[in-house]
Amino acid sequence: MMNSISSVVVSVSKQSPIGVFDSGVGGLSVVKEICEYLPHEQIIYLADTAHVPYGIKTDEEIRALTSIAVEWLYQQGCKIVVVACNTASAFSLDFLRQKYGERFPIIGLVPALKPAVLNTKTKKVAVLATPATFRGKLIQDVVEYFAKPQGVEVMTVTCLELVPIVEAGQQYAVETQELLQRILSPVMAKGADYLVLGCTHYPFLRPSIDAFLLNQMTIVDSGQAVARHVGRVLAHHQLNTASHRANRPQVICYFTGGDTAHLDTLLKQLLPPQVSWNVAKFTTY
Repeated sequence: MMNSISSVVVSVSKQSPIGVFDSGVGGLSVVKEICEYLPHEQIIYLADTAHVPYGIKTDEEIRALTSIAVEWLYQQGCKIVVVACNTASAFSLDFLRQKYGERFPIIGLVPALKPAVLNTKTKKVAVLATPATFRGKLIQDVVEYFAKPQGVEVMTVTCLELVPIVEAGQQYAVETQELLQRILSPVMAKGADYLVLGCTHYPFLRPSIDAFLLNQMTIVDSGQAVARHVGRVLAHHQLNTASHRANRPQVICYFTGGDTAHLDTLLKQLLPPQVSWNVAKFTTY
């Protein structure tokens, strides 16, 4: 699979859009936070639904697919890109940043383990993520150099069924609640008081998780922190859209596969009503 990066320098301005990429619809949880924090910005969202989920792919496959997606967003004139996929970030960030350098800021995700470590009372926290995310250096470094020195035990929870559940719009199904109870009960029984959502699909499961946890664990994810970081990076590069812009946030969504009617239905569920969107099918790769 090709993973080369174009040497063409694309011109951007304050009015250029923010690019957001994920393997599927999960990254819309990050888009929601960006729209709330930066309401005058426009967003191009690319979902690689032809290859979702990424959590079962090899490291090389993840890196190659992410590279192609980020290059496409760069060629669309995006002024910054958010790799809104923990799995893709784990294997692609260093490579992409070396390729683009300062000309194209790239923001990735790592599970929000640090606030959980800092605030846990039981010294036990759980992270719900894909196996590929746990293989990545980003979270391994946080565990090794931050959690362990604090004397905090990090318990890992994986379930390959969760991403397809969100992609299918079944996050509120009774079967989904039963599955979440089954996979989270063991870490609750071991005394974990924080649950870190280590995949951007998982915040859409939060109502079902809350129904089971009944406030026995505090849930954290990285969406708000990422939105704030996007704002800081745009300010640093003097690329903030002017605050007097009258438009409401708009998300233009491109999907590499799937039924666009189903995706449009999902967007109605997953994006806040003040955000408008258009959907197009993306077939370049």
